[in-house]
Amino acid sequence: MLFESSLRRELARAFGAALVVMLTVVLTMLLVRTLGQASRGEVDPQALLLFLTYAVLGQLGVVLTVALLAAVVGTLARLQRDSELVIWRTCGVGLGGFVAPIVRFAWPVWLAVAVLALLVTPWAQQQRDELRQRYEQRGDLQRIAPGQFQESAGGRRVLFVDREAEAGRGGRNIFVADTAADGSTSVVTARAGTLHGDERGTWLTLLDGQRWQRPADGAGRELASFERYTLRVAEAPPPATELRRHSAMPTWILLARGQAADHAELAWRVGLVLSAVNLTLLGLAATSAQPRVGRGGHLLFMLLAFVVYYNLLGAGQGWASRGRVDPWTFALLLHGGVALLTLGWLAWHESPRPRRLAGATP
Repeated sequence: MLFESSLRRELARAFGAALVVMLTVVLTMLLVRTLGQASRGEVDPQALLLFLTYAVLGQLGVVLTVALLAAVVGTLARLQRDSELVIWRTCGVGLGGFVAPIVRFAWPVWLAVAVLALLVTPWAQQQRDELRQRYEQRGDLQRIAPGQFQESAGGRRVLFVDREAEAGRGGRNIFVADTAADGSTSVVTARAGTLHGDERGTWLTLLDGQRWQRPADGAGRELASFERYTLRVAEAPPPATELRRHSAMPTWILLARGQAADHAELAWRVGLVLSAVNLTLLGLAATSAQPRVGRGGHLLFMLLAFVVYYNLLGAGQGWASRGRVDPWTFALLLHGGVALLTLGWLAWHESPRPRRLAGATP
């Protein structure tokens, strides 16, 4: 059919353009954030591209939803502005005739959002956490580059290595400034140092240096020389069975557990898919019901609706994880309410009564 083919072709063009723009914006924001984390020593600079890829995968579901929403709103606004909606209505294609072509165009995107929300995003979050954890568990001398001051993971130690040893397990001309838990500070300088590990953690053995220490009360200072001095620079890594964040847990693990936070995370993931469906149909209803609003006004209205919808979805997840509300009851009220509002809006606008009221004279 000419109507459906032309509509889907225009939707595809608008969706592609919106997706490129959204990916560019999201990629730029994530790149700036990742570079900031790398500069603070939270991310391995050598794994920056891999970390950024996982971050983009984690946001891809939301990007697809916004791109689809922008495509629907932009296409219908253009048809409204050029009076093509009136022409199609004259030919017998009402507002309900747009629902089926839009659904047939959007269902692959909805399926992709479902796969991303239920499978890919938790896996990407898990990979990001593992990259960050492995980097934080490395020895402090392994984490720094020669010739640069580097703060340790705990934030209480600053290290400097003039040049790296040939074996890669130590360095030369080492400077270590440490602040203990009781407030005392110490500064250690050494000609060379080597790393070694055991079941208790990672240790740094310094050779031919000096150690200056000041107590927490500032009374008295000590200066000592040493030929060999050993300090621990990293604790032993946690066991492999350490619990992960709920956002990084696979969906089947959340289904097997019965905690409130698990159900809240499941409701959030399912809600991402339902919100993509609701927002697409809401964009159709809002754009067709406001013919006098320009394209920018339609996009602004739907952007506001998107922000409110996702904020409510996130607030519901927080309330459910703390046991204040039942996650599935909240999801039914939120998504069911938006779906009923959208369908009612479409039905009211499709019925002849609004047109009769608009054309009635007092």
